[in-house]
Amino acid sequence: MIYLTELAALPSVSMNATNDLSDGSKRRRIRKHMSGKIAEKVLKIEALEVDQLLLDPENPRLEGMGTLKNQLDLIKAMWREMAVSEVALSIAANGFFEEEPLFAIPGPTINGKPGYYVVEGNRRLTAVKLLLDENLRNTVRATDLPKLDAKSLDKLRTLPVSIYPKREALWEYFGFRHVNGPKEWDSLSKAAYVAKVRREYGKSLEEITRKIGDQHSTVKRIYRGYVLLEQAEKSTKFNREDIHRNRFFFSHLYTATDYEEVLAFLGTDAEASLHDSPIAKKHLADLEQLMIWLFGSKELKIEPVVRTQAPDLSYLRSVIGNKPALAALRSGISLQRAHAISLGDSRRFEDSLAQAKDALQEAKATVTTGYKGDKELLQQMESIGTLTTSLLEEMRKIKSK
Repeated sequence: MIYLTELAALPSVSMNATNDLSDGSKRRRIRKHMSGKIAEKVLKIEALEVDQLLLDPENPRLEGMGTLKNQLDLIKAMWREMAVSEVALSIAANGFFEEEPLFAIPGPTINGKPGYYVVEGNRRLTAVKLLLDENLRNTVRATDLPKLDAKSLDKLRTLPVSIYPKREALWEYFGFRHVNGPKEWDSLSKAAYVAKVRREYGKSLEEITRKIGDQHSTVKRIYRGYVLLEQAEKSTKFNREDIHRNRFFFSHLYTATDYEEVLAFLGTDAEASLHDSPIAKKHLADLEQLMIWLFGSKELKIEPVVRTQAPDLSYLRSVIGNKPALAALRSGISLQRAHAISLGDSRRFEDSLAQAKDALQEAKATVTTGYKGDKELLQQMESIGTLTTSLLEEMRKIKSK
């Protein structure tokens, strides 16, 4: 089957489309031109009542939000986390675009009618449900949304939906669109979806990578991070609910575990770490330690040593690859000091001299406008001069030996 939204995003394909409304549903007839050949497919779009449509409890974008027991929980989570308000305001002003149908698979019967899980378009469906139901808006606290007139509400009671037999029929489309395409999910949602495709649909990472056009090893990197996160939560005391910050920076984990030094610290390598539960029992404590360095622990009152990816992840890589520096970090000294140890005394001396020179040159450039005759600053400069003379004499003695 040819997907209208997918074709619109592919530059190598041109389309002509017409509508046929004779049977009460909309059929969009698409002619696909490629290499001089014309293939014609029909994408059938059903007009379904909103009450027949359910939010998807397996939505990858809800990964990490805890247990969502029912449709109300899903709507609350979507409203709280997925910027549904901007979608709702757009639909309130412009209506629902029929050119962008929802994608759905069969679900449970609802009030005697067939129900469907919407697997693509959950933000839009949430927005429409909130616009239609004032009580729901009050429950979710979406009280800033506009009230629509009766005519606008009637137009929203049925929505265009393209129905597919099962999720697996759409995995390539989702990979193209959301993992490596124009409407990307966050990295944790991407990783959860890659894991689902691999485990439930039996697709290899190589096939997933090829089908979605990944040229930067993103699929393997995020999947490795996801596998290690699963094992950390299953086999160690690490818990995402216990991280020191309010936001879980999954990119810290999959970037760190792309480093050879970090994988060696965990007793694994680039290929072995792509298997389920790749960390041996004797290295589980190291995995837990890595997670604390990356994310901290509220219960233990430990802040993460990695505050930003640059330069902290690079520092951590250097420290983990150097035994004295690693021992220092384990003892509780700062990542910055441990990183200095990892450089060795020669490198530290060179860097210190370069930094001191830069700082003194900056002071020299601003002395005429920045110095106002303060006595303490003069004494500080005199102390620097004494220290500089002493350092210079020591360097000359060493050189003369």
